[in-house]
Amino acid sequence: METTVPHASHWGFFDAVVRDGRFVEARPFAQDPLPPRLIAATPETVHSAARIDRPHIRKGWLEGRRAGHARGGDAFIPVSWDRVTRLLAEEVARTRAEHGASSIFGGSYGWSSAGRFHHARTQLQRYLALGGGFTSSVNAYSYATAQALLPHVLGDVEVLLGRMTDWAAIARHARLMLCFGGLAEKNGQVTSGAAAQTYVPNMLEAARAGVRFVNLSPHRGDTMAAMGAEWVPIRPGTDAALLLAMIRHILAMGLEDRAFLRTHVHGWDRFAATLEGRTPEWAEAITGVPAATIRALAEDCARTPTMLTAAWSLQRADFGEQPYWALVALACAIGSIGKPGQGVGFGYGSSGGIGNPRRPLPAVGMPGVPNPIRDVIPVGRITELLENPGGTLDYDGRRLALPRIRMVWWAGGNPFHHHQDLNRLLRAWAGLETVVIQEPWWTAPARHADIVLPATTTLERNDIASTSRDRFVRAMHQAIPPQGQARNDHDILADLADAAGFRPRFTEQRDEGAWLRHLYGRFATACARQGLEVPPFDEFWARGHVELPPIAAGEEYTQFTAFRADPEAHPLDTPSGKVEIFSDAIAAMDLPDCPGHPAWIPPRESLLDAAEDELHLLSFQPATRLHSQLDPGRIAAADKIGGREPIHLHPEDAAARGLAEGQVVRVFNRRGACLAGVRLNAGLIRGVAQMATGAWFDPLEPGVPGSLCVHGNPNVLTADVGTSRLGQGPSAQSCLVRLEAWEGPLPPVRVHAPPRIEEVPA
Repeated sequence: METTVPHASHWGFFDAVVRDGRFVEARPFAQDPLPPRLIAATPETVHSAARIDRPHIRKGWLEGRRAGHARGGDAFIPVSWDRVTRLLAEEVARTRAEHGASSIFGGSYGWSSAGRFHHARTQLQRYLALGGGFTSSVNAYSYATAQALLPHVLGDVEVLLGRMTDWAAIARHARLMLCFGGLAEKNGQVTSGAAAQTYVPNMLEAARAGVRFVNLSPHRGDTMAAMGAEWVPIRPGTDAALLLAMIRHILAMGLEDRAFLRTHVHGWDRFAATLEGRTPEWAEAITGVPAATIRALAEDCARTPTMLTAAWSLQRADFGEQPYWALVALACAIGSIGKPGQGVGFGYGSSGGIGNPRRPLPAVGMPGVPNPIRDVIPVGRITELLENPGGTLDYDGRRLALPRIRMVWWAGGNPFHHHQDLNRLLRAWAGLETVVIQEPWWTAPARHADIVLPATTTLERNDIASTSRDRFVRAMHQAIPPQGQARNDHDILADLADAAGFRPRFTEQRDEGAWLRHLYGRFATACARQGLEVPPFDEFWARGHVELPPIAAGEEYTQFTAFRADPEAHPLDTPSGKVEIFSDAIAAMDLPDCPGHPAWIPPRESLLDAAEDELHLLSFQPATRLHSQLDPGRIAAADKIGGREPIHLHPEDAAARGLAEGQVVRVFNRRGACLAGVRLNAGLIRGVAQMATGAWFDPLEPGVPGSLCVHGNPNVLTADVGTSRLGQGPSAQSCLVRLEAWEGPLPPVRVHAPPRIEEVPA
């Protein structure tokens, strides 16, 4: 028997085909002009051997080996849902009673699922907040530094996360687009909350309209060949130096927009005074970009309608505040902010939907619950939180107190994917009393947990996919029964809330179906306020999607138009009401690693001070999975070399080390080591290596910090240090490594099968 139901994922809408109770095919959504190939990997991932079939508890935890004992090497004991619910409810109550609610860390960062009701992190934080509170995190690994910086400079984060100047406006009005970090096609495959349409067709339309694209990146492949982009190779981590030299040259040539600088910019003269000596020749020695190219780019963008953008990856590096701030300064120098199709925006090539022409649409979403505990950390500083109980952390002008964490609870995310210096994290992880993981698969967090709760995948429940960046809302019908003893996150937590006496407040006396109707009703009401009519829930559910109207021709959108037209009547939400190229607030913080204006600060690790045999490792978002999701799938597997994640090398760098295409190598530095398979790439600059993130962490000796990751997770190599005391974002892109050929038999990759399970007689 075959059935087909509508569904969705972060990597696109699809119809789920089920035969004899098994999900066998994901067929692309008919209205998607460029369906992401990742949907093909969904069926085998859902039915992977790595699925968690029952609740499990780490044997050592049951025997009393808790704080001070490394996790990852113990066997797991299967237990019943009744037993695990009782034990966990007791452990939460004990932890709060003995150590206070702030001793539970429930940041639970991660993409979870596209469904808005069954979004794991939202459900977990609802439970923890209603139960008394928890320590949480702020911002996102992807762009944490920008989230801290941009409100000081532009008053908010609209140029990062809001309704950005759209591709229709860029195509019509801009003639040049400088892309620092490129505009990667692969990132258009994924949108948080799911989307029916990627930015790629709109980007290509801009190229056809005559926009000249310039890719300033260490990698030629950071733009599509079909765009015909010019490639300006640049050393990683040196973009701020290039931008400062461009601004200095514009000033030297008298090409700046003096009227805009006078009326719309705060602190320009103080910033300009710091540019003495920042010539194109100075920048050439740092960036590797010829001085003549720097001059030409500066003059072109000053004389041509120009859009400026930078990938999110640029601010995930040492002092990552600086290139973003300097790019805003360049936009001010040429006076492009608020001009149609021009100005500055961040992340156009970083996630699907960014820049797509759209109305400011509502989205389906689960209402939040206030957390009574105010303790927070910047999202990338969890290891410091665990290492330094009772200490402090400087962040964005505040000194945060770090509570002693006894319990970590994670649902729908993978810290052993997105965090840096995993061996350091593993050592800090050992200090916890209890680690709880809700997860469908035996990922690295589950293997390093004490209590493992098997969660359903999206195919095993009903939900709604929605994002404000797309005009489609998708019904996600349950396609198959829960696999094994997996349960929905909401149901797991409802039973725990019941044990603690607050089930009615957690569920609001709604089941799954009632919640979906409620959330859709809130969405319909929000649409009605904007004059948009959507069908009743039953009609939406039967059809499988709602399509909201597109913008009409000529309705393209540009940010900051009102501010440009009248900065007095429409000021920015900064202290001066203007763009703050010199920030008195940041300067008053007196930070040694982030002055009050854009500056060049040499990275802690880069090619500028590398030894002859070192390479600069860039870790990028993969084209073969979403972060670590879909790693057991066919697309990720087909891309690996001998089961290992590829490392991309320039052919001359490989030859200098006696390495060949397809050879397995050990990649290492003082923080750790992993295996990888060599893939030659002449589109990289010399001295740079690239590895995708997301290969599931698989140490040769589980539970032993420093053990070789046999699978190829680059975050055993990256440094866990904040970008600065302002942003405290991750700085993974500042990383030096060495390579050597792997000699001897290859160790097996075991992470896509369950860990050691010990059955205990009932």
